Amino acid sequence: MVEKKKNTFLRNGIILIVTFLLGMLFLYGIFYLFPNVIGETITKVERDVTVTDEGIADAVDKVYDAVVVVNTYVNGEAYSSGTGFVYKTEDKTAYLLTNNHVIENADDVYVTFTDGTIVEANIVGADVYSDVAVLSVDEDYIISIAEIGSSEDARLGDTVFAIGAPLDSAYSWSVTRGIVSGKDRLVQVELTSGNTKTPMIVNTIQTDAAINSGNSGGPLANSNGEVIGITSIKLASSSIEGMGFAIPIETAIEYAEQLISGNEVERPYLGIYMLDVTSAYYYREYYDIIREANVTSGVIVTDFEDNSPAAAAGLEIRDIITKVDGHDISSSAYLRYYLYKHNVGDEMTLTILRNGRERDINVMLTAS
Repeated sequence: MVEKKKNTFLRNGIILIVTFLLGMLFLYGIFYLFPNVIGETITKVERDVTVTDEGIADAVDKVYDAVVVVNTYVNGEAYSSGTGFVYKTEDKTAYLLTNNHVIENADDVYVTFTDGTIVEANIVGADVYSDVAVLSVDEDYIISIAEIGSSEDARLGDTVFAIGAPLDSAYSWSVTRGIVSGKDRLVQVELTSGNTKTPMIVNTIQTDAAINSGNSGGPLANSNGEVIGITSIKLASSSIEGMGFAIPIETAIEYAEQLISGNEVERPYLGIYMLDVTSAYYYREYYDIIREANVTSGVIVTDFEDNSPAAAAGLEIRDIITKVDGHDISSSAYLRYYLYKHNVGDEMTLTILRNGRERDINVMLTAS
C-alpha cells in the first residue's frame, strides 16, 4: 500500500516537472517568435505640438493700407513702377520708403493709395549703395502707417509676407507668403549710378515669399503685421526658385533718417583704383605678380587718387589686398562691403601682399 502511494507521488511529480518544462518552452517560443508582444513597459513623455493655420489676414490688414504703388515718369512718359509704404509722419508730412532703383532717373514720381487716390510725391533723398529712397506727401492723404518691427528678432522659419505690385498695376497690392529662409545673406548686386555700374555686396534677409518685378520697395512683414524689411532683390534662373531678398528695416531706416535730415549719406573711402585678382589674370602686367603671390582672390591696387587715405597710409601700386579687418576679401565688392561698415574717422586694417610678403597696414578713413 505504501509502495503504491510512493509510485503515485513519483508519477505526479514527473508530470508536474514535464508540464513546467513544456510551459517554459512555450513561453520561450512566444518571446522568440513575437518579441514585441510581451516586453518591458516603458513610459515615454513627448512634447505635444499643435499645428493650426488660420491664415495671416489680420496681419495683412495692419499694413495693407500703408502700401502704395510707385510710378515714375521721365519727360512726361511712364518710366518704371514699384512699391513703397508709409513708415512715419512728422510735422504734417508723411514719409514713404522705397528702393533707390525704383525712382532712379525719374523726373516725376506719383504714388497710388489703396483707395485709388493718386498723389505726386517729392523725392526727399536716395542712396545708391543701400538702395534706399525716401518720398514724402502731405499727411492728409495717408490712410494708414506701417508698424515697424525688428529683423534682428526674426527667426529662421518665421512666417513673413510681402505686399506689392508685381508686373503691373493690374496686380497691385498682391500678397505673397513665405518664411524667413536665411538671415545676414551677403548677396552681390550691380548698382547703377549714371553710366557707372558698381558691384556691391548687400546684407539681406532671405525669404521664399514670391518676389516679382514691381514688388521692389514694398514691405516684408512678420506674422504680427510688423515690417522687418524692404523687398529688393530676386534671384531668377531655371535652376532657382523661391529666393527673394529684403533690406533689413533697421538698415533702411538708418539711411532714411539721414536723408530726411537733409544730409547726404556720408561714406568713407580709400581713394584707390582696383582690379579683382580673378580679372587681373588676363592682364599681362599683373599675371606675374599674381603667380608669385600664389593667390586666387583679392584686389590689386592699380592707382591712387591724390591725397587719398590709402596713399597716406603707405599702400603702393601692385599691392594685393587680401583682407579687411581680418575678413577675407575675394573681390572689390567685398572690399566695399567691409569698408562701408566703417564711419568716416575710423581706422581700418588692410592685409596686403607685397613682393611675396604679407603685412598689415592701418588706414585712417576720410570722406571722399
